[in-house]
Amino acid sequence: MSATVRRRKLWLLLHIVSAGVWIGVDVIVAVLVGAGALARDDGDRALAYQALGSFVIWPMLTSALVCLLTGVLLGLETKWGLVRYWWVAVKLVLNLVLCTLIIVLLRPMMPELRAYAEGLDTSSLVFPPIVSLTALTIATVLSVYKPWGRVARRRD
Repeated sequence: MSATVRRRKLWLLLHIVSAGVWIGVDVIVAVLVGAGALARDDGDRALAYQALGSFVIWPMLTSALVCLLTGVLLGLETKWGLVRYWWVAVKLVLNLVLCTLIIVLLRPMMPELRAYAEGLDTSSLVFPPIVSLTALTIATVLSVYKPWGRVARRRD
């Protein structure tokens, strides 16, 4: 096995594992949001939201960025390219959008959750795990089925 093949397999392995970790963290987010929303006791609700605010963002962002980096490396080193095929381009856009949402929308909410106070509006917390898990499921389906064919090249 050549060094190039070994390197490509390493990137692929890291890509798959980081995507799995990302999905797992999103499931944890959904569980903590659900536990906080359904808690009957203010202490249990506070504990769920404090855990969410304290432990979720960095593992999620790290796995998302590793997934993005390894996806780009795979795109550069394989026949699929970065924007040669629609399914790869869509996965790249999904990853970039989700990384941006983590940084711009989700991360700023976390200090409030850590310092949970009565009356904090947590209704918007339902959407991040729904959006992220849906997008990651779409990315997984695209990886398996590889639909839509090649991106048309412009001929000038």
